[in-house]
Amino acid sequence: MTIRVYNTLSKTKEEFQTVTPGKVGIYLCGPTVYAEAHIGHMVGPVIFDTVKRYLVYSGYEVNLVVNITDVDDKLIKKATERGISMEEVANENIADYLHNLAALGVDQIDQMPKATETMDGIIAMVAELIEKGFAYASEGDVYFEVTKDPEYGKLTNRTVEAMQGEGGEAASRKRSPGDFALWKKAKAGEPSWKSPWGDGRPGWHIECSAMSKAILGETFDIHGGGLDLIFPHHENEIAQSECCHAKPMVKYWMHNGLLRSDPAAGKIGGRAEREGAAEAGGKMSRSGGAGGLAKLIERQSGERIRFFLLRTHYRSTILFSEEAIAEAGIGLDSFYRLFERYERLTGESFFDLPAAKTRKEGDFEPKKSELLVAIAKHRDAYLEKMDDDFNTGGAVSELFEMARLINKTIDQQKLEGDKSADLTNIKKAFSVLRELTGILGIFVTAPEKSSSGDSELVGQLMQLLIDVRASARQKKDFEMSDVIRDRLTAMGVTLEDRKEGATWRLG
Repeated sequence: MTIRVYNTLSKTKEEFQTVTPGKVGIYLCGPTVYAEAHIGHMVGPVIFDTVKRYLVYSGYEVNLVVNITDVDDKLIKKATERGISMEEVANENIADYLHNLAALGVDQIDQMPKATETMDGIIAMVAELIEKGFAYASEGDVYFEVTKDPEYGKLTNRTVEAMQGEGGEAASRKRSPGDFALWKKAKAGEPSWKSPWGDGRPGWHIECSAMSKAILGETFDIHGGGLDLIFPHHENEIAQSECCHAKPMVKYWMHNGLLRSDPAAGKIGGRAEREGAAEAGGKMSRSGGAGGLAKLIERQSGERIRFFLLRTHYRSTILFSEEAIAEAGIGLDSFYRLFERYERLTGESFFDLPAAKTRKEGDFEPKKSELLVAIAKHRDAYLEKMDDDFNTGGAVSELFEMARLINKTIDQQKLEGDKSADLTNIKKAFSVLRELTGILGIFVTAPEKSSSGDSELVGQLMQLLIDVRASARQKKDFEMSDVIRDRLTAMGVTLEDRKEGATWRLG
């Protein structure tokens, strides 16, 4: 087993070797919580939740850290607009963020530090950078002096001359246009903290450097984030941390592709969102029409959205549309139908099947079973793709192949309805499927059925419709039969015709 990771810093895939043998520290840049989360905020957490699952499965002890930026210009502006404190704004949106993470099955995060809780470490790091000559105070602000760092720009291959700094009032206080703020002097009425340079608050970049150091150390294994964070955020993190500690900050920089609106799908949401929508194919953002994540989850389900995000390689751009999520849902439904088939065959739930928790535990000898020989080959292919820079898109394709093989075997051996059939190999094939889907964080628990779907009245009404449709088919009134099926499908109800009669399910 050799895991290879694409490192943005080296622009190559590298063999994965951790700072401390057997242990992995991962830091993922989290949200600035000034408004409700949109679907773009879910891409990184879903990807790195899956990366952690695979590393744990591969035998590593993993600490996944996702930070919360709870002090920022946007937060201050939002608090002023609403007439409440910055902390209240942050807490509201943190609750929303956590709710959405849970809905998408993101449960592998170990620590979520807040910038406001790391202020002592931030101030100490700024002071150390000044002491070592890499930063300077100027009228209550503190700036990192980029010309003092000979390696500045190495992540993006930009020269200092090509860097553009912030303009406005700050420009007159800087020695070079590319210098960036480590500490900002407080304006009247703004939240602030006491420091050696006066009351103020930290710059965005220094927050992540201080939080990652406090939890993972001066050098850790993986730093993740979207491609849009490479510059200036991650470039500046590297400069601050490495100049402060005189050692590499991170071994592997992993950047996920961005979620972009599908130009063929139209815009998301209502008039207000359309007026601020991004150009077709643009990055998803609140100002670009993204939003309403909780409602999107209600319409599509968290598992569908998670599956949609994992169908492609994490470094690829994902084109977002509800149609694309619905298409992913069709793929999920094919697995749910297979799980229902397992229950009919065995009288047991797929979700109660024991599954291997580690790679070694999951190894098995297929012996002479044609089905298990094929399943073992697809399992090997799945693991090879995940070893190759966590290629979840390729891994998903292997899951579909395994499902196809299992369905084919059940059909060829006519196992349904055969009470005397030996199901040993079929059960093993399903257990392997459960093992591998769990790595992706899908099919972990049985889907919840809506209360309307469970109600006795709805069940009776559905049986009535099924009986009416059966009667229409007997009378060769296929037009009426098709109308009933099509209308139910439009309402999210799937009918399945079987020898023993039709059955129905939601979704």
